[in-house]
Amino acid sequence: MQAIVVAKPYKFVAPHRGNLWPKLLRPLLPRLLRNDGIASVEFRGAEKLAASLSAGHGVMLAPNHCRPADAYVVVALGLSVGCHVHVMASWHLFMQGAVQRFLLPRAGVFSIYREGLDREALKCAIQILAEARRPLVLFPEGVISRHNDRLNPLMEGTAMIARSAARQRAAASPPGRVVIHPVAIRHHFDGDLDATVEPMLADIERRLSWHPNRGMPLMERIGKVGVALLALQEIEHLGASRAGNLDERIRRLIDHLLCPIEDEWLKGRHEGDVVARVKLLRTALLPEMVSGQLSESELEGRWKLLARLYVAQQLAFYPQGYLSANPTRERILETVERFEEDTTDRVRRVWPIRSVVTVGDAIEVDQDRVRGAEDPLMKTLRERLAGLLGLPASEG
Repeated sequence: MQAIVVAKPYKFVAPHRGNLWPKLLRPLLPRLLRNDGIASVEFRGAEKLAASLSAGHGVMLAPNHCRPADAYVVVALGLSVGCHVHVMASWHLFMQGAVQRFLLPRAGVFSIYREGLDREALKCAIQILAEARRPLVLFPEGVISRHNDRLNPLMEGTAMIARSAARQRAAASPPGRVVIHPVAIRHHFDGDLDATVEPMLADIERRLSWHPNRGMPLMERIGKVGVALLALQEIEHLGASRAGNLDERIRRLIDHLLCPIEDEWLKGRHEGDVVARVKLLRTALLPEMVSGQLSESELEGRWKLLARLYVAQQLAFYPQGYLSANPTRERILETVERFEEDTTDRVRRVWPIRSVVTVGDAIEVDQDRVRGAEDPLMKTLRERLAGLLGLPASEG
């Protein structure tokens, strides 16, 4: 399990507001991109962002979030139009070493505590938009999906932050506006696919105590590994592997992992997508862990529950039918990367990746939400993002 949950008292990490540190850190950006396999970045529609900045609007950039390098890519987008950006990032990233904790806020990044209500982060985000000095980068999916051809559900907090800032700017003298630019990041793998995924698959097969199946057709080999990894999770949590459709098996296993914990901690609430369900459960489980009042055995029990939540969320990141009907090279690579991440908690660098960043038309933020089942601002943002990514409505 990756260290994405930190059982320590949370303290908000504010961003530095000046331009000196971002200028000093700018020469590091090409290296950071290369370290994540990004060989080139192409910007399309950047003039739309430039126009919003020239008009003095408070600007939110709302990208999809497929790969860890996405934040660097959006920083590069800002630089392409002559501005620095502020980025909202999960608090656990600030806990991954003293150097990273030192550099992130100086690069304009600030923390958000995803396991609870973080008023300081929300206040900071609203202030950045209301001041309109730099764009605010907020990834509305909230998690790295590692699938470029699907969008996870978007977080409603995106609209709340934007509308709160819009009200402040409307009341200012002179009044101003807040806009959201959907930003579609699409990563294209331009390397040798077979040569890239073969060592990844071979290492996973060795972990399964298999001899590497190098003579097997690639898609058959990937399917065999995927079935084996799912069966191992079923054996651990259900007592035996199950037969049937893989997507159905994944859904059943997710509910088996989450529902008993929801019954105990959320009074049987089983609503929402998997990421939202996991977030609610972490919010319920963590406060007593952070307080230090649990016994060692109780603390161990909570970590076991968190591990079950982690497995459920990872399972949810295998989209239904993602490798059916002539999958793209990128879908194949993403799936094998997910296998590696789930078995080793890391993913090796793949090279070269060509990133295409498309800025969509500005969406003007209204001050008040029109009441209804679905927030119209979030609906528009989702539709625009899906369209920029070239996704059918059913997959967006």
